Amino acid sequence: MSLTSEQVKRAAKELGADLCGIASMDRFEGAPKQQDPRYIFPAAQACIVLGFRIPRGYFRGIEEGTYFAAYTALGYGGMNLVYMPIVQRELTCFIEDHEYEAAPIPNIYAGATISFDTQEHNPDRSRPVREGLPSPDVMVDFRIAAFAAGLGEFGYSKVFLNPEYGPAVRYVAILTDAPLEPDPLFDGEICDHCMACVKECSAGAISATETESITIAGKRVEWAKLDTQKCSIGYCGGSPETNPFMRPGADPADYEGKYCGGSELSKVVGYPRVYQHNAALEGAKGCIRACMAHLQDKGALEKRFKNKFRTGRPWKMAFAPPEA
Repeated sequence: MSLTSEQVKRAAKELGADLCGIASMDRFEGAPKQQDPRYIFPAAQACIVLGFRIPRGYFRGIEEGTYFAAYTALGYGGMNLVYMPIVQRELTCFIEDHEYEAAPIPNIYAGATISFDTQEHNPDRSRPVREGLPSPDVMVDFRIAAFAAGLGEFGYSKVFLNPEYGPAVRYVAILTDAPLEPDPLFDGEICDHCMACVKECSAGAISATETESITIAGKRVEWAKLDTQKCSIGYCGGSPETNPFMRPGADPADYEGKYCGGSELSKVVGYPRVYQHNAALEGAKGCIRACMAHLQDKGALEKRFKNKFRTGRPWKMAFAPPEA
């Protein structure tokens, strides 16, 4: 039974994905073993990348400083742990009903094998099943997969930018042995290096001067050097200026260098751990919200709105947290 790229894309959209791109497996040549999807499914001929937009309204309460649960519950944990896996399963079954195998790769953080402090593979937590293989779990970089599937480009912040929805998209992948036609790489330009992501990141995690680069499918891509520990602290609300839930007497300086999600950090941020996911208190203030507002205001995105997302300066806490 034959299966074409157009059939897969049509099914993906009908099942609930907003975007679908296809990469040939040779585009992952040169990837580190721990991030190379070819080790997961050596017989795979294509990597299907699905994109799911984060509706702008999920950010509204955080933008106004009034309601913080929607982005955490619906735009982060609910998408990664519930909605996207359901669509992946349905598309996986669709492909296998056409007599090809499909291996879904969900956007779920394999914390058991990753060091919380460095975000790198921890050899004390898993080991290769035989010589020459990476340790489980291989962690596919979905931004690289999305680039290889022609869905957009890297923004300066390292957040991936899609021409329709900008930075407000989450991605998953499916590997298949179906001989699907790959999409061409994206050849447009979305990021204009306005540096709004740098200026508005509450954690100061995005360097304004230092960059990193890699080559994907023969094309060099570059982004700002990112301090993942600072990003992690800011993500959980470690900045008093962007966290109205800061516990009385808490000193964020005591938790510098620690990775998000730990019980010690929760003593600072104060927000309840709801929906089995860390509270994304900062709401991606620089890398998503500021970027999205800028790109929409300049008309750089295909997705249009009748009103602006941001009409004034972003809020900051008007007073220091109360003393214990």
